Amino acid sequence: MKLGVLVISHGSPDPNWVNLVDDAIQIAATDLPEGLPIVASFLEVVEGRFIQDGIDQLEEQGVTELIVIPLFVSSGSTHIDEIAYAFGVKNTPDKETDLKPFRLHSHVFFGDPIDDDPVIAQMIWDKVQGLSLQPEREVILLVGHGSIHDGFRQRWERGISSLSSRVGKLSGLKANDYALLNPDSVRQKVTNWQERGYDVIIAPLFLSAGYFTKKAIPSRLEDLNYRYTGEALLPHPLLPYWMSQQILNIMGSMRL
Repeated sequence: MKLGVLVISHGSPDPNWVNLVDDAIQIAATDLPEGLPIVASFLEVVEGRFIQDGIDQLEEQGVTELIVIPLFVSSGSTHIDEIAYAFGVKNTPDKETDLKPFRLHSHVFFGDPIDDDPVIAQMIWDKVQGLSLQPEREVILLVGHGSIHDGFRQRWERGISSLSSRVGKLSGLKANDYALLNPDSVRQKVTNWQERGYDVIIAPLFLSAGYFTKKAIPSRLEDLNYRYTGEALLPHPLLPYWMSQQILNIMGSMRL
């Protein structure tokens, strides 16, 4: 039997987005056993590097035991559901999907998305702590993509709510909260906190900078006062650490 790792993220037409993911995976690989094959693949957009391409690449190297790491920020993502279904991890998807079952022969060990991991909380605070001027009157507001689909929305809310609490404890700020783009609560949350006399620090919960961090969030907050750098999770040295630790934990639980 031979072990391999497939890291899956969404993908983007922005080459820098893809490069940041690739770089993080290369760094993660340095903490893994020498010779362990690890491949990055993408759900959409990145031609020649789709999920089936990654599976084929690893199985051509003789991989029979496949660790799959879904590099997404929330278990509320419909993509997690459809990818797990396509890998045969679940018999039916919770939401209808066009994604067909993958062609594979390996035994799959399916990992977890980011959700409320304490390592990620540290990353978020690292990204925005320079914006804090008066902690006693500030609130940190995590903003995530969210979902309009029942069931998925609740998963999003559970994960980001717990993560917001973790970040709040780390930060020492007066308050913490979260908002979602879907269904949209961003402007309302910022306005509500400002009316209560708080300065609002926005922390985007996205893997890498792109449309949502550069356009979607600012467009919802036009004419409001808030503090925001637009920095996403990547690049940050703790994200490769999060990946490598999850891979090692799965390896430790396997009976090969």
